[in-house]
Amino acid sequence: MEKFESGGAVTLKFGTDGVRGVAYVELTTDLVRALGTAAAQVLGGPAFLIGRDTRASGPDLQAALADGLAAAGADVIDLGVLPTPAVAHNSAVERLPAAMISASHNPYQDNGVKFFLAGGRKLSDEVEAELEAAMARTAATPTRSGGRLSTAPGPTAGYERHVLDSIEGRTLHGLTVVIDCANGAAFDVAPRVLRTLGADVHVLHDQPDGQNINAGCGSTHPGDLQAAVVERGADAGLAFDGDADRVLAVDHTGALVDGDQLMAVLALDLRDQGRLHDDTLVVTVMSNLGLRLAMADAGVRVHETQVGDRSVLEALEANGWSLGGEQSGHVILRDLATTGDGLLTGVQVLDAVRRRGRPLADLAAVMARLPQVLRNVRVARRDGLDDAQAVWDAVAAVERRLGRSGRVLLRPSGTEPVVRVMVEAGDEATAQAAADELAAVVGEWGEFEARA
Repeated sequence: MEKFESGGAVTLKFGTDGVRGVAYVELTTDLVRALGTAAAQVLGGPAFLIGRDTRASGPDLQAALADGLAAAGADVIDLGVLPTPAVAHNSAVERLPAAMISASHNPYQDNGVKFFLAGGRKLSDEVEAELEAAMARTAATPTRSGGRLSTAPGPTAGYERHVLDSIEGRTLHGLTVVIDCANGAAFDVAPRVLRTLGADVHVLHDQPDGQNINAGCGSTHPGDLQAAVVERGADAGLAFDGDADRVLAVDHTGALVDGDQLMAVLALDLRDQGRLHDDTLVVTVMSNLGLRLAMADAGVRVHETQVGDRSVLEALEANGWSLGGEQSGHVILRDLATTGDGLLTGVQVLDAVRRRGRPLADLAAVMARLPQVLRNVRVARRDGLDDAQAVWDAVAAVERRLGRSGRVLLRPSGTEPVVRVMVEAGDEATAQAAADELAAVVGEWGEFEARA
């Protein structure tokens, strides 16, 4: 997040998933209050829904956002602590704009604000630009005027019923599942839903204290879950992030099943049911080549987008496709949800395991993850890479050597003076060597540009 204050006005820039920064330092209550007033002006609606995750700063920032919304005359409905996809679901059902106070998988010191249009869709670049412009005109400390504050009764009930109904009356009886709630927003909802579906559920990291969200747990730190699945002889494990819009899984052997593998399992399951529209899966440029090869072998087309679940959703909606997501575990089942949903994804995968009578390890084995090596090369400036002929000649040479069994991706960071070099190959040593080779060429180009 970029922001500055001038003459009582606040200006900020949206990132790939809303506004995010260190709570009380970058993301101050004044800034969030002003953001609320701007949101009321731009997003409209007779009322506004607000949820949050379990961070210590959540109540203060939620109150500030509510103050700003009320200052512009909007009524505010407090949803309390619940997952981001539950906020999106409430937005879709109630046809009201909404916000989630969360920094997703970041540590507790960070926080953020994600917005949804009435109907549960994330904001487009154009709407974010309108919000940025409105922020530039908004005083940092508006005076309350007119909007009413209320608390929603049973804010997760409809969402829970939606997830339960998604497997059409079937159950998860007979499955033993360990879940890691990351001391985050799913700590209460996820165990309840899975137990209602009949699974034997063991829960890790479900005691949030405001500071332990994502701390050595959840989808970014799945080690505890992997050990617990093996120790308990469980069929599978699910690891959510702090706001539960993403999930990674663990099979009965303790092996991690990432977002690419989950998409492979779901794509083939939906295809076999006749529910994978146009037999197409949407992935980002960061998805593993192994997923692309597996889908090609299975007759499933792959459509590629830029990084970000919003880019995935735009492609899904523009073409009427059913499934897409990211390697990180953001998976969007468009016929069931308007955003990535860790719990919904986990339930769908477990349902596939039970219906097919095969272990998750067998289903996930449809794709083999190719070694993927990433190098971040610091440069003086990111622009100009498109015209760096020596760099692209080197890329072409590496791609010729790798053939169908490898892939190269070069892209400038959107936030840092860094060029990201990613290489996939059939073995780790080949990927490492190619990544080092290309990183050196990018580094030489960066030094030349700095001197020019």
